[in-house]
Amino acid sequence: MRARLLILASAIGSLGWGAVLPYQYAYAAETRGWGPLIAAAASSVFSIGALVAAPLAGRLADRFHPVLVVVIPQLFAALSVGSLVFVDDPWLFLLGMLGFGLGLSAAAPAKQVLALRWSSGEERRKVFAYKFTGEALGMAIGSFVAGLLVDLEREDGLNLGFLTAAAGFTVSSALIALAARGDRAGVGAGGDAASSGTEGDTAQVREDRRGGALRLIFAEPAMRWIAVVTIALALGFYAQFESGLPAYALTILDAEASTIGIAAAVNCIVIVALQVIMLKLTAKRPAPVLLMGVGTIWVAAWLVLASAEFAPGIASALFVVSFGVFAVGETIYAPVLNPLTASLAPRGMEGQTLGTIAALQTAFSAAGPLVAGVLLGAGLPEAFLGLHLGFSLLAVFAAWRIHRLLRSRKLSTRTEVLPVVPAPANPPEHERAA
Repeated sequence: MRARLLILASAIGSLGWGAVLPYQYAYAAETRGWGPLIAAAASSVFSIGALVAAPLAGRLADRFHPVLVVVIPQLFAALSVGSLVFVDDPWLFLLGMLGFGLGLSAAAPAKQVLALRWSSGEERRKVFAYKFTGEALGMAIGSFVAGLLVDLEREDGLNLGFLTAAAGFTVSSALIALAARGDRAGVGAGGDAASSGTEGDTAQVREDRRGGALRLIFAEPAMRWIAVVTIALALGFYAQFESGLPAYALTILDAEASTIGIAAAVNCIVIVALQVIMLKLTAKRPAPVLLMGVGTIWVAAWLVLASAEFAPGIASALFVVSFGVFAVGETIYAPVLNPLTASLAPRGMEGQTLGTIAALQTAFSAAGPLVAGVLLGAGLPEAFLGLHLGFSLLAVFAAWRIHRLLRSRKLSTRTEVLPVVPAPANPPEHERAA
């Protein structure tokens, strides 16, 4: 029941993202007349807020009840985005967007910890998958409804989006608080990650944290490759979802603006339609092998995009198809990466590990628009495509390395526990004769 409420809360919270972020650039630059610099800065401070908040909140989720680390930041995000209704100054707008990014991103790693805590090993992938699907659906509904009701010709035209976001985060926080009633287990992932060991174990964890959390997290070779695959997959698609790919469609493929909206809708529909099916198909597959599949699927998506340049008559259709192909990979990626990351995290540091990985994803995703702007602005679409094809291939290699490391670790553990059979004192007659 708790996991279901968490999924519902995540979906409702994503309404705010969908109701504001797709429209804030045009609102700041054109509706309010603050210009493209302020509009771009609003996106940047949102990402900066996300980059700062995620690892810090992950650490707090390990030390305090993760529900508090979800509810308090989400209420702060609701207050920040709701205050934008009253803002007439561009600097106050930037401050509100910074608070929006801080609150939204601070809650994310703590939600992952709750998903781990409120699910068993067998259901874990399913909970993460449905949580991701709910968030995608909530964002799509928020974008669609706001698109119908927001009027960017008026200065108060985005107020409905701001209020929708504030209400979404408030309701989401209430649902998570409701789900947590009666949950008084120890802090950390799974409810007992920090408390299941002996007192000496816990003291050692604290000492290790003081010795350098990042060093401890990345001391595990598989975790270093987790970081690589996370960065590669972020750069291979998510970094270009909102800016680079639309720019490629408009400037290189000469697609209509409506094509971008259709592609985004197809992406969401494929995720919702295939998530349950994909869970059943991949339930028994090792997580690193599935991540190799994600990278391979995204290689295919970039090849579809590359072929669009040579088929101008169906270029827009191929662009839409590529977003559907990306979505197939997303249905595998979402339920696999975070549980795998948490399983490799040091004891009692699951939240901080998830926050650190989320910060890496945010940081490199924030660099995506700059990369797209430089390459497409310089008239180098082939370099744009080739670079992101390379990122997807790197993700395949990194996932393969994780698979090899975990496989060798399993074989090593199995060898250590095999009983040692002593040689007989007197060998058999035929061996003595030999």
